[in-house]
Amino acid sequence: MSLSTNPVPAGDIRDKLIIGLDVPSVEEARSVVDRIGDAGTFYKIGYQLAYAGGFEFARDLIGQGKKVFLDLKLHDIGNTVEEGVRSVTRLGATFLTVHAYPQTMRAAVAGKAGTDLKILAVTVLTSYDDNDLVEAGYAPVTAAELVARRAAQARDLNVDGIVCAATEAERVRSIVGPGRLIVTPGIRPAGADAGDQKRIVTPAEGIRLGANHLVVGRPIVKAADPRAAAEAIMREIVDVKA
Repeated sequence: MSLSTNPVPAGDIRDKLIIGLDVPSVEEARSVVDRIGDAGTFYKIGYQLAYAGGFEFARDLIGQGKKVFLDLKLHDIGNTVEEGVRSVTRLGATFLTVHAYPQTMRAAVAGKAGTDLKILAVTVLTSYDDNDLVEAGYAPVTAAELVARRAAQARDLNVDGIVCAATEAERVRSIVGPGRLIVTPGIRPAGADAGDQKRIVTPAEGIRLGANHLVVGRPIVKAADPRAAAEAIMREIVDVKA
């Protein structure tokens, strides 16, 4: 089955899949997007591509009718974050990440005021587990406890959504309520290499656990056929939502 010949439901469920363009150049990113074609509608640009011409490429994608998630994980003094977010609003991106520290989140919300940009608060990176938090000085707080605390703070500061591992999505949903977004990285199709991710689930599990959007990078962009890989994940999502 091809998603291009079998339309997805109204509202374009394809937006639930955010494809991470974790590649080193705009040329490679453009090639991936071209190969995926209309099977992909939403793309994430992180550090690697952003600092290699990715901001202008984001404008190109938006001009083509695609949605863009700028995964910049901003964290700095309040004024710097607020003005940085204000600059990002001019790009036309859909999502922007900041680290879930109260001062940072408060500044980001102020910076995006009056625009359609949605701020997502990154709780605990999906490459972290409890041992990593001990090493970082957070002990005796566990990853799950820190995610919950930061989700509650984000809710109280009127942040638009949360980035967390899908394994924590149910608990986060109970904290932030139905009106906020939950975006989950660390998604790996069954049998895929986990790489540096530690708190991972399959696409179907991510949707069942309550995620609004799934972020999938390497399993798609490094696939021999990126379009087929994206379509396979979309079939999982469609099956869960049916």
